[in-house]
Amino acid sequence: MGFAACAALLAYAYYAQYVLHLEPCPLCIFQRVGVFSIGVVFLIAAAHDPVSWGRRLYASLLAAAALATIGVALRHLYVQHLPEGSVPACGASLDFMLKVFSLNEVLVKVLTGSGECARVTWQFLGLAMPAWVLLAAVALGAYGVWNNLRRQVPVLRF
Repeated sequence: MGFAACAALLAYAYYAQYVLHLEPCPLCIFQRVGVFSIGVVFLIAAAHDPVSWGRRLYASLLAAAALATIGVALRHLYVQHLPEGSVPACGASLDFMLKVFSLNEVLVKVLTGSGECARVTWQFLGLAMPAWVLLAAVALGAYGVWNNLRRQVPVLRF
């Protein structure tokens, strides 16, 4: 279920980009990477169906991926709520930055946010897309940790 939820979130993100023509900013791309990471961990955990220490490992990986996604979403919301005069100017595209700068420099530049990250171009029920990603990451992280750490009822096999 966690993998399916992540796939649905990413499908809507690509729908918003290619059908609604909403260009994602660098922080949006990083949130997509976070949701993708959560989904991959859910998929591997489901395929592996671990016991004891493996379940704790997958719970930890899901928590880490969810926390990273939450952090990026919180940063994006912070940038969106800055007063107009304090928002940094629009920067170069993520593709250009990846070609010109080192990965470390790109991460620093993206996480500081820029003008394109401050614009709110989509809302649902009064919340911008990073707020929905934040809520989804909290829910998916909590579900993944709970599902992996809850006590399992032994299954009788014949």
